[in-house]
Parts: sequence; C-alpha cells; structure tokens
Amino acid sequence: MRILVVEDEQRIADFVQRGLESAGYTADVAEDGTRALERLQEGNYDLMVLDLMLPDMDGLTVLEKARNRQVSPPVLILSARGGVDDRVKGLELGADDYLVKPFAFVEFLARVRALLRRGQPTPERLAVGDLTLDCIRRKVTRSGEAIDLAPKEFSILEYMMRNRGRALSRTMIVEHVWEMEYDGLTNIVDVYIRHLRSKIDDRYPEKLIHTVRGIGYMLESSDKPAGQPAPA
Repeated sequence: MRILVVEDEQRIADFVQRGLESAGYTADVAEDGTRALERLQEGNYDLMVLDLMLPDMDGLTVLEKARNRQVSPPVLILSARGGVDDRVKGLELGADDYLVKPFAFVEFLARVRALLRRGQPTPERLAVGDLTLDCIRRKVTRSGEAIDLAPKEFSILEYMMRNRGRALSRTMIVEHVWEMEYDGLTNIVDVYIRHLRSKIDDRYPEKLIHTVRGIGYMLESSDKPAGQPAPA
C-alpha cells in the first residue's frame, strides 16, 4: 500500500512517514500543495494524508483539485484546524475522514487501516500450503484437521497469512492486532507465536511459521511459485 503524506512541518512529516513505514506501508512526503498534486499525477496512491495549512495553497484547494481527477485516492485530513466548521467543510468537499492534531498515532493508524480496507476485496478463504483459514466463519484447518484458536491467535494468523512470505516485525503485529503502540518491553508477540506454533506447526512435518532474525516472524510454505526461494 502506498500513501502520500502532504505536510509542510518537517517534524510531523518525518514522524508520520516513519510510523507508516514501520507499519508496513510505503509513504512519500509532499511539502506543499503543488508538489502533492504533481505526485498524485505521477503515481498511484492508495491514500492521501492531507494537512490543511500548507505554504502555497489551502489544503481544501488541494482536496478539491484531487477530487476533480478521474481517479482519486481516499483522503484523511490531518490538521490543527479542529473547529466543527472546518471538519464539516472538509468532509463535504470529499475528505473520507478528519483527525485533529495533536493525535495519538495508534488512532491515526487505525483510521488509515479503515480507509484502506474500503473497497478492497476481502477473500473469504486464505490458504498457505495445507493450512486454510475461513475469514467469514473464522475456522482454521490444516491437512483437513480443525484447529481451535483464541481470538487474538486467529487475528495474528490471519494477518500473517494475508502477508504470506513477508517478514513482519513485532511492532507491526502489535499495532495491527492490538491497535496499540509497541514499547519493545513486552514479549506478548513471542508468547502468542509460541501458542500458534504449538497448534499449527508442532504436529506437522512442514513448519509454516518462521523466525526472521532481527525482524520478527514470517508465515510461508515451501510450496511456492517457481523461481522463489523457500524460507530457511
């Protein structure tokens, strides 16, 4: 997922960009409205995070111009202008959500995820090797055998299966599943991964959950398309 951050205050832009990239997104920064519109023209973005107080033009003008394009990404306004009139005007002009500064990053990330989910096809069934997960009925099987998972175990497994073959950091897992900031002091992710391994890996010859040293964990099967190496 690719996100455009339109923010002229360097400190906030860097903070938002680093946070989004830590959560697994690609984030580009535009420091003013002109550059934002140029970037929208140059590439396809899945979301735009838009400040309203920009040096060259009002963010609402950027929003109007973006909405006049044939294809425009969802827009999350992130602004210190928190009055009711400002929020109403932004939403009426086509913003999908509005968050007032200062903000908690976990709330910001939750809103980003909610906007990115809109219009995204959600498969009813995920499969990695002989492991299957039914997203609707919330059922998990491996080699045809039913596996009972606690709600958080199911959420972690679903997140890992949706990101098959991708190394996920503990921060990414905590922020996605618990929607809270990871302080690096808790071993909650490691505990849940041990629980998952005991249920979906221990009784089977092929192990699907892999430790990625220095990063976190990855779920992958050796049954991969030709030309792609299997995990160690």
